Amino acid sequence: MRLLLDWLIGWPQRTARHFSWLAPLFARITVGWVFMWSGWAKLNSLPRVTENFVGWGVPFPHFLTPLVSGIEFFGGLFLLAGFLTRISAGALGVTMIVAIRAAKWGEVDSLETLLGFDEFEYLALFLWLAIAGAGPVSLDHLLQRSSRNTYRPMVNR
Repeated sequence: MRLLLDWLIGWPQRTARHFSWLAPLFARITVGWVFMWSGWAKLNSLPRVTENFVGWGVPFPHFLTPLVSGIEFFGGLFLLAGFLTRISAGALGVTMIVAIRAAKWGEVDSLETLLGFDEFEYLALFLWLAIAGAGPVSLDHLLQRSSRNTYRPMVNR
C-alpha cells in the first residue's frame, strides 16, 4: 500500500516541485494578456462602455468606467510582468465580482451556471494569484530578493 501511495501521490509531488515556477507564470500570462487587451479596448471606447455600465445599473458609471478600464489594463500589464501581483490580482478579482453581480446575476439559476461564467473562472485564478503570489519568474520575486540583499535591520549589525 505504501508503494502504491508513493507512486500515486509522492512521485507526482516530487516531480511537480521542479515545475513550481510554471503554474503562477502560466496563470499570470493567461489572465494578464486577456485583461491588458480588454482594458485597452475599454479605454479606447469609454462612451460605449459607460453606456453598458449605465444599462447594467452600475453606480457612478462615469467614474467607474475609466477606473475599471484602467484596472484591467494596468492590472493585466502588471500581471504579465509579475509586478504587484497580489494587489493587481485582488483588484481584478473585485472587478470580476462586480461584473458578475452587475451584468450576469440575472442569468444565475444554479451553482452550475455561476461556476460556468468566464468571470467566475477568472475570479478563481485571481484568488489563487492573490494568495500564492507571482512565483519566482517575476519582478515581485526579483525586487524581494534584491531588497533582502540590500536591507539589513539595525538589530543584526
